[in-house]
This record gives sequence, structure tokens and C-alpha cells, in this order.
Amino acid sequence: MRVAIIGGAGKMGRWFAKFFTEEGMSVVAIDKDEEKLSKLKDETRVDTSNNTAAVENADRILISVPIDDFEGVVREIHSRIRPNQVIMDVCSVKEFPVQVMHHYIKTGITLGTHPMFGPGAKNVRNQNFIFTPTNQREEIFAGSLGGWLEERGANVFIMSPRRHDELMSVVLGLPHLIGIVVCDTLLSRPDLAETRKVAGITYKLLLTLAEAVASEEPVFYADLQMRLPEIEEIEGLFCKKSMEWVDLVKKRNKSEFTEKMRLIQEKLGKTNPNYRKSYDVMYKLLDTIH
Repeated sequence: MRVAIIGGAGKMGRWFAKFFTEEGMSVVAIDKDEEKLSKLKDETRVDTSNNTAAVENADRILISVPIDDFEGVVREIHSRIRPNQVIMDVCSVKEFPVQVMHHYIKTGITLGTHPMFGPGAKNVRNQNFIFTPTNQREEIFAGSLGGWLEERGANVFIMSPRRHDELMSVVLGLPHLIGIVVCDTLLSRPDLAETRKVAGITYKLLLTLAEAVASEEPVFYADLQMRLPEIEEIEGLFCKKSMEWVDLVKKRNKSEFTEKMRLIQEKLGKTNPNYRKSYDVMYKLLDTIH
């Protein structure tokens, strides 16, 4: 099995290059950044190339580039695709890249994929993958690839591109925005360094999330916020709910605050009977991070 990774010198491209080589596959990495590509070649066993003609000899092609570059890449390689090749993307949104692949690629099999983890993951065990097939050929391949990943301990979910993007508005868009706003808020205060020293578990975890989000690539996060279909509705609801709680605090309305929180606990209990164990989970997460 030979895999060509376009954007192979990027963070996720490098991760998949390592993963596929460890699985015994032959990997060729393609990237416009010659310096990173040269470094990748020195550090790994993968072949490297700046020639997109390398895709012609691949059984599978994985496109791991920023979404703004995605259509250009597909446009460049589509005439080289053979009928028995598989072309996949790893973008964090799915409707747009799937539409682009269907528009340009008339031979081969395309599949929208989203690995729900970052380049810090050690392997695929307990990691989530989302596949978004839209026809029978894609569904068959998604089932085959999904089974292969599940044998290695991964969790695989199948859904439509639209449903994926709707869910990502909550799963990615909302926590990313919260992390950025928290960081922006704390940096607006003069006592951030002092708060670190006296922090408890809740604040430490919040600060860890905020700093992790703020350290990511700004263009990637901006693209995500601009492209997710329900992001304005979700984040608008968050702002509305935030102001409701702020209003209770302003009015010093202890009884309604307490009752509102008890109602939340009741609803949480119905959706997740074990939610009270979350505090223990926070401790374990922070131990893992540090």
C-alpha cells in the first residue's frame, strides 16, 4: 500500500506519515515548504517530493492542507487521478471539501474524513474519526477503513457532511471561542501571574484550555469560525445565557441563581447520570497535561 500525503510536512501530515509507516505502508510526502520537507525526510523513513505527479503512483491520497488551499490542490491533481485510487481530506469542516472533491474528481473514490485529535496523539487508540460518505462506493470504503481503524482501537462515526458541520459548531466552534474569550479576558487584567500561583483545579483547567486554544494557528481558527453552519446560533445562545447569569449576579438574586443551578443539575442527571464524577476527571486530565 502506497500513500501520498499532500501537505505531508504540516503537523497532521507528519502525524499520518508516521502512523502509516508504522503500519507498514509506503509513504510519500508532498509539500510546498521545501525546508520542512527536507527536515521530514531527514527525521523519518518517508519519501518526499514536491512533484504532485507522485500521486499517480499512490493507492491512497490524503490531502492535509489549510482549507483555503484545498480547492487549489484538488484542481491541480484531479486530472492525474486513476479510477482505483482513494482521495481523502482531513479538514475540520466537511461540506465544502466534499463538494470540491465531487466537483473535480470524476474517477476514483473520495471520502471526507475528520480525525478528532491533534498531532500530539500517540496513536489512534481511543481516538475518534468521523467519515462522511455520500454514495455507495464511499460508504463501502468508509466501512472498510473504519473497520481497520477500529481493530487498532479507534472509534469511528459515519454521518453526512452537513450533520458533521452542525455538530462541529458545538464540539469545536463553541469551546474554541470560549477559550479565546477567556484568554482575552484574563490578559486584560493585571493580575494574571498572581492568579496562576493561587489557582485551584477548576481555574487551572480553564486556563490550560484557554492557553491551548490561543496557541493554535489563528488562520485555522478563523476559517473554522467563518465556515461552520450553525456557529452564530450556538455562540449567540451562549452569549444570551451568559448575560442571564450575569444579570442574576448583578441583582444579587441568590435564590434564583441557586434554583437555576439545581435545574441544570437535574437536566444533567438525565443526560449523564455520572456527571458528578466530572471533578475527578478534571483532576486526571490536569495530571495528564502536566
